Amino acid sequence: MKNLQKNEQLDVLQEESNIFNARLQRRSFLQYAGAGAAGIALIAAGCKKKYQDDDMMPTGVTLDFKDDFGVLNYAYALEQLEAAFYIQVASNPPSTFSAAEKTYFQDIQFHEIAHREFFKKALGPAAITGLEVDFSSINFTDRLSVLGAAKAFEDLGVAAYNGAGVRLKSDTYLILAGQIVSVEARHAAYIRDLISNGSFADLTSLTALGSNDAGGLDGALAPDKVLGIAGKYIKTKINVINL
Repeated sequence: MKNLQKNEQLDVLQEESNIFNARLQRRSFLQYAGAGAAGIALIAAGCKKKYQDDDMMPTGVTLDFKDDFGVLNYAYALEQLEAAFYIQVASNPPSTFSAAEKTYFQDIQFHEIAHREFFKKALGPAAITGLEVDFSSINFTDRLSVLGAAKAFEDLGVAAYNGAGVRLKSDTYLILAGQIVSVEARHAAYIRDLISNGSFADLTSLTALGSNDAGGLDGALAPDKVLGIAGKYIKTKINVINL
């Protein structure tokens, strides 16, 4: 089993390296979601029992942070939220969006869908169910409302990955998380610049998320704090244990 896992992890790393270094398009994100997750899904199915037991969980979903699969499910929950947001924006963008903004938001949409589908496939039977979102506080017809929400999601996503990395025991998962959070940070910088040109590298406004401007360090928050902030946009109850 150990040799099998090692070989599978090497395959996944090579696949992810090729994918994250290329621009994701409509077709390539589907290829990514199916190929990169295959090795980890085998480990999840063969070496981990199914996390959720419907008979024991009366409502919502449970994130069990006792091991790496709890962290992966946590990331999966956040990627579901981001993907749902960008799908809604890309399908009906504000009328004042420029052509370039529409294109870039579509690109971000495909990135987030790819991330979501990767975790879903990687977790296999250990994956939590789909979350029900609540975007009632966002005015999707207003450019500034959409950009403000996008900024909030991206900044929180970066802080979430940075804060959860310390909980990962597997080098494979840690590297994959690093590859994903770097993409999220690119999104955050782009959105920030759309709101205020030249602010893409501003860390002073992220102190609430744990940033350190003097040290050049981005935000990092523990999962309970992240979920507390994200809860505004999630209808499904999320139970957290072993944190």
